[in-house]
Amino acid sequence: MGRIKTTPIKRISKKLFSLHKEEFTADFDNNKKGVVKFVQNTSKSVRNKIAGYLARLVKKSLEGERPRKYVRESRE
Repeated sequence: MGRIKTTPIKRISKKLFSLHKEEFTADFDNNKKGVVKFVQNTSKSVRNKIAGYLARLVKKSLEGERPRKYVRESRE
């Protein structure tokens, strides 16, 4: 199991990904440089968390949406 990302990290990452999709790749080190370019005044740990989540988003978009293993049924 992986680590849980906080809501602000996810929100910033998703916004960056939607605005600058072509700037980011599945490579973590490349994404760190992009985050520095687009986000001002972040600490090293926050920058790394955003870059890692961006790499994950890029990989997910390249694969396409996979069906989930467990699907919750709606209760009516």
